[in-house]
Amino acid sequence: MAADRPAETAPAPDRSRILVVDDAADAREVIQTQLEDRGFRVAACGSVEEALALLAATPFDLVITDLRMPRASGLELVRHVRTALPDTEIMIITGYPTIEGAVEAVKTGAEHYLAKPFTERELVEAVEAIIAKLARRRLAHAGPAADGAHGIIGASEPMQRVFRLIDRAGGTAATVLIEGESGTGKELVARAIHYAGERRGAPFVSVNCTAIPEHLIESELFGHIQGAFTGAVASRRGFFEMAGGGTLFLDEIGDASPAMQAKLLRAIQEKTIHKVGSSRPVRVDIRLICATNKDLPQLIDRGLFREDLYYRINVIDIPLPPLRERGDDLLLLVNHFRARYGRDLGRPAPSFSDETLRRLAAYHWPGNVRELENLVQRLVLLAEGERIEPTDLPATLRPALDLPRRLDRSLAEHEADYIRAVLASVGNNKTRAAAILGIDRKTLRDKLGRQG
Repeated sequence: MAADRPAETAPAPDRSRILVVDDAADAREVIQTQLEDRGFRVAACGSVEEALALLAATPFDLVITDLRMPRASGLELVRHVRTALPDTEIMIITGYPTIEGAVEAVKTGAEHYLAKPFTERELVEAVEAIIAKLARRRLAHAGPAADGAHGIIGASEPMQRVFRLIDRAGGTAATVLIEGESGTGKELVARAIHYAGERRGAPFVSVNCTAIPEHLIESELFGHIQGAFTGAVASRRGFFEMAGGGTLFLDEIGDASPAMQAKLLRAIQEKTIHKVGSSRPVRVDIRLICATNKDLPQLIDRGLFREDLYYRINVIDIPLPPLRERGDDLLLLVNHFRARYGRDLGRPAPSFSDETLRRLAAYHWPGNVRELENLVQRLVLLAEGERIEPTDLPATLRPALDLPRRLDRSLAEHEADYIRAVLASVGNNKTRAAAILGIDRKTLRDKLGRQG
């Protein structure tokens, strides 16, 4: 094997277990050493019979097997793994690569096919891609998803920072500003702060600032007395009084009108309100939490938001990461929503294919967690089979192979575009791309090298 060593990376974090099966002792020893150097736990044997005994005694995440071996072939091992060990991945390696062999291996259940000779870089990259795919599948199809800290699902470092800020904010009475894109869960964080503090036994009142008509701002926020205006047939408490002793959550504070901002600033500063129709001040005791998906400093520069109000509400700032920056949290959330809506239907929730999970993980998610939840709910409700495939996804997550038709480019340029599109459609799986293109993996590798 060529000595093309891959760039240094961290060892496999979960110490994944790999079984190497090859009747050539030198080949399996080289593979074992190279993978152990990358932090994997590797066992090796020289026959299918030995492999079956090891698989019966020890769980493995990945089996790497030669295709041609004495007595029993690698395809027989593939069939056994696919039938008896559905959570174990398998990769074929062979020194006799043919398109027919690759197609047969894929049909049998080996999605991964590596032709000898291959470099250490190619081996490690292929193994790491397989282990990453397996990790995605396990996260998205684990048992019942346990809520994370404060009832919010998230294990990523960005969310761990959020949890630490929630803990700190919960122990104070300071006002909090939660900033994040739409759908990131700002109200969940606000509730977590409320229930992490001393006011947890008092009311939590949520108000959407965009939902209050301009002519009802004072009445909605501060209440009114009977007869204060036409239609005021009885006295009414406003949101500030309703939240007395507890927390008032003002969502979308960046959309508050100038009149509303002025009234809020006065109430926050004086800690008193005046009901509509009354001159008597009413003292209020609330914890104020605000949220916005807008850039408030930019609105201040444009004269659309009061700077003095901004500093009043922004004592503790909690920025929420968008879903696309939360890594594997997406898969935890897929599992959570999949199980929830499966329970609602009273039937086992369908699974997600590996390619479906890859496309979900690669998507930008402009609507964040809310968009993901809506999509998973729709997929579970409309699922006709036991597995959700990429064809079940909306068009935005099913990129087609449509290529621009231009007649001023060379054949080589069109070929390069087509190869890139095919690779993108199969998640950069070179074995599957080669099979679609009708060439072997080595030819594909040569073409990719020529195209840079």
